[in-house]
Amino acid sequence: MTKEMAFLICGAYIVIMGFITFVAYGIDKAKAKKGRIRIPEKVLLSMSLLGGGIGGLLGMLLFRHKTRAEHWYFYAVNFLGIGVCIGLLALVQFVIPF
Repeated sequence: MTKEMAFLICGAYIVIMGFITFVAYGIDKAKAKKGRIRIPEKVLLSMSLLGGGIGGLLGMLLFRHKTRAEHWYFYAVNFLGIGVCIGLLALVQFVIPF
C-alpha cells in the first residue's frame, strides 16, 4: 500500500465517520423534540472521539443540540475528536514508513 492510498483511506474514514456522527446528532435532536427514546450520550461522544469530531461539532451547531453550558464536555470531546483526526492523518503522512 502506498502512502497516498493510506492517506486516502484515512481521509475517507474521517469523512464517513463525520457524516454518520452528524446524522446521529440530528436524529437525537429529532427524538428529543418528540419525547422519544434517545441515543445515549456515551454513544454520541464515542462516535465523536473515534473520528466523527467534525460531524459532531457541526451537528451540535446546526441542530443546536447539546450546546448548553451543562454539556460543555461535548465541545471538549468533539475538539478532541478533531485532534484525533488530525493526528491520524499526520501519522500516516509523516511517521509510518511505506
